[in-house]
Amino acid sequence: MPAARVVSLVPSLTEAVAVTVPGALVGATDWCSHPADLDGLGVARIGGTKNPDVAAVVALAPDLVIANEEENRPADLAALRAAGLEVLVTEVRGLDQAFPELSRVLAACGGPARPGWLAEAEDAWRDPARPGPRLRAAVPIWRRPWMVLGRDTFAADLLARLGVDNVYATHAERYPRVPLDELRAAGPDLVVLPDEPYRFTREDGPEAFPGLLAALVSGRHLTWYGPSLREAPAVLSAALRAAGR
Repeated sequence: MPAARVVSLVPSLTEAVAVTVPGALVGATDWCSHPADLDGLGVARIGGTKNPDVAAVVALAPDLVIANEEENRPADLAALRAAGLEVLVTEVRGLDQAFPELSRVLAACGGPARPGWLAEAEDAWRDPARPGPRLRAAVPIWRRPWMVLGRDTFAADLLARLGVDNVYATHAERYPRVPLDELRAAGPDLVVLPDEPYRFTREDGPEAFPGLLAALVSGRHLTWYGPSLREAPAVLSAALRAAGR
């Protein structure tokens, strides 16, 4: 089937479509940073994932809008559908969901359902090497207030496959707010600090957890489901080893 005109409301899906179905993307969010030459490809920016410019999306007359049930608001998706647009909504809460959802999206965009990079990603995650013994970790994703990975998240699933178990994996919420003293008292062996959505750095994050190993990791490799999955096991394992786990 010919490539569709596609607007992506999800950064990882933007990258997946751009590298698999060249020319299909006509719009993407302001947060879509990959591939690096996206702006040079003539892709229009249509606002954020949480506040897309619905009128701008409609004006692009896409054949398909791709979204995610976690990243995008139901009201925005409903408005796009009310304007007559087809909206494909993904659900990805673990790696086993990511691969078929990516295939579904790429096929809907007129591309191959299993491009080479996706096959390579599946191979990379089939039996990834663990960088050391299993450890329990707290995984903050924000501070002021502190928020962490809770139950049923894609990022925690990736870490578990690398031998790092989320101390809040059974929390009632998926992204709970947890005061810093409670985070420390939870008794993690390790704190994992990604550089998105909050940009933790060596100077901003580890100091809040004195005495704990701190792994600074790439948020793209921890939270994105797309071409970055090919390198994610190696990139994340290297960051965990660098923390001295």
